[in-house]
This record gives sequence, structure tokens and C-alpha cells, in this order.
Amino acid sequence: MNLEEWKRMGEDLSRRLRLPTHPVAVKYIENESAIPAGAVRPSLAGQKWSLCQAFTYTRRWGWTTAMTADENFCVPASAMHKWIDVRPEDFMESQVRQGWHRDLASEKVRFEYAQKAFAGELGQKAGRYMGFVASPLAETVVGPDTVLVFGDGSHITHIVHALCYEYKSPVMSAFEGFGESCVKGGLLPFLTGRPQIVIPGMGDRVFAGIGDAEIAIGLPGGLLPMVLERLFQTGGPMNMRQPVKTLLPMGLTESITPGFQFLKEKADRAKAR
Repeated sequence: MNLEEWKRMGEDLSRRLRLPTHPVAVKYIENESAIPAGAVRPSLAGQKWSLCQAFTYTRRWGWTTAMTADENFCVPASAMHKWIDVRPEDFMESQVRQGWHRDLASEKVRFEYAQKAFAGELGQKAGRYMGFVASPLAETVVGPDTVLVFGDGSHITHIVHALCYEYKSPVMSAFEGFGESCVKGGLLPFLTGRPQIVIPGMGDRVFAGIGDAEIAIGLPGGLLPMVLERLFQTGGPMNMRQPVKTLLPMGLTESITPGFQFLKEKADRAKAR
């Protein structure tokens, strides 16, 4: 797909779902020459960001942002992306020192789970890359590997329904409250070809200003046309649409509360006099 098609799909998704922020086109890069001219980078201001901060600047401010490992102060995220070379033992020790999990034994279980769940894809494919570009999808300057969409529960439910309509791309995610938007929302959909639900974690909330009610979904870019095609088809005319159409309760009378009933009786007596 060319950029104009991606932009059109970004506009369509935002309009139909009434999304509060831009869907983010995420492109993983192998060298700095792939960074578009005019991209906002923390190093240009002598700063470092976290990856989730770049997503926030893109989805809320509409900036095309770019980052490499040298610009990322969240070293564990760079390690998980394989942008830097660290031993598994050192990575696990760093997490023990952070206190995120109970002890080294817990970290080992976590590491082993990730290795099994993603069948080595983190090591085999991710090691080719050294950074990313994030661009607002409706104005994107890159063809996305991943599309990251933030919203409330109803926005994300609509996307899940579209993915599951033919049950070709069911959404199955595991959660631990760390690395949610950067690893699960961006990297894993690209590496695995499978969508991931994001419940923003500690870094997302503290560093990137993600709201209490916001969640997200990371989509492999190639699934976006299918999502748009199947959007709002679940349940046919019963689909809840957006904004959500609720089924208002029927058959209610004044007897639903004691106060309503009391006033109704008083009014009826007054009317009969």
C-alpha cells in the first residue's frame, strides 16, 4: 500500500470510531538514514525520552517522532527491542534491582515465559533494528509495521470485534503492567503478526501521561484493511456502534423507587380531590 492509502485508512478509522487521539503508525528502522526529514527527535534538543513518550507526542500533538537506543533513557525497553546487546542475566538483574518482581527466581520465570510465548522471534527478527519512527496515521510519512490505537474500552472492543468476526485473528494477550505500549503495543504485533491488547503500565502512566481510562491495541499493519472492512458488522443491526447505543430499559413505572412511588401517590390523591 502507498502512503495515501494508509492516510485514508487512518482518517477512516478515526472518523468512524471517533477516536480521541491519532492512531500511530510505527515503523521499525535498521539505520538512521531511514528517519524522515523533519522528524522530531529528543537528541535534537539534547534530551532523551522513553518510547512511550514518543507515542504520546505523536498521537496527541500529531508529531512524526523518531528514536534510537541512544535517545531512549528506558534502557530495559531498548534491551527488549534488541537495540542494545545485554546478557539475559544482566537484564534480569536490572529488573531485580528495580523491584518489579519478587526476586530473581520470578524474573527467570518471566524470561522463560517470553522465550516460549514468542518462539525466539524477539531474538531472530528484532536484532536487525535500531530504532523506530512514529507518525500520526492519517498524515503518516511511513508505511507502518504496526498501528497502535488508543481509546476507551468501547473503541478497543469494536476493533476486537472486527478482528474476531471471522475468527481469523483472535486477540490473545498476556499482561504484566510493564512494557505494555512499547513492547506489546508496538513491537510484538510487528514480530509475531498477532494483535495485542495494551493495558498501559507503570512507565506509560508515569512518563507518557496516558489517562486512567485509556487502553490500546497494537495491530500488525497488514490487518488494518480487514478491521475497517469488518468494523461494526458484529451482531448486524444489534451492533452497539460508536458512540455506543445502549438498550434503554423498558416497562418501568413510578414504583421503581420508594420516593417516586410516594410522590405519585400524593399527586394522584391531589388530582382526585
